[in-house]
Amino acid sequence: RAGTDKTPRQNAVHSHNPASASADNDAPGIATYSSAGSTYGYSFIWIIIVITIGEVVIQEMAARMGAVTGKGTADLIRERFGVKITAFAMLFLLLANLGTTVAQFAGVAAAGELFGVSRYISVPVAALLISFLILRGNYKNIEKLLLILCLSSLSYVITVFLIKPDWGLVLRDAITPNIQFETDYILAVLAVIG
Repeated sequence: RAGTDKTPRQNAVHSHNPASASADNDAPGIATYSSAGSTYGYSFIWIIIVITIGEVVIQEMAARMGAVTGKGTADLIRERFGVKITAFAMLFLLLANLGTTVAQFAGVAAAGELFGVSRYISVPVAALLISFLILRGNYKNIEKLLLILCLSSLSYVITVFLIKPDWGLVLRDAITPNIQFETDYILAVLAVIG
């Protein structure tokens, strides 16, 4: 790592992006959660709690592995399982990221149309803006911007108090798994987990 006086371990610690903890709070995630919630109501809350705990554990494990080893996931997979398994894992990561990117732009298109802006305008403008920020932007400034945007998640907390749910029902459904063996329910669970 030429040009820096930090050790690889220090670089790994300093390169961790706190905004990545908001990864599932994106357009496809919100659409999926809204659809599942409108169909199944509070009975899906227990799944969200399980997923949130799982994400916290995975985020912390990834941060610890990076901090301790100074290496990324691909390096660690290659060291443990070899090049073929690493290539296989990275191929599926690429496919997953492509799918997520398409879903993000679908979210941009849908949001633009809510305000009367054609998807043929909003998507290219968003793509150019994001490309510019990635290629020319300063990482620290972009990280601060993303952290500020994460504050929009507070709107969920405000909304909960505005709609005044039945807290007894919310608590009951949060701790009581309600599993249904219907195709639509299982697909909704997979979509929420995925």
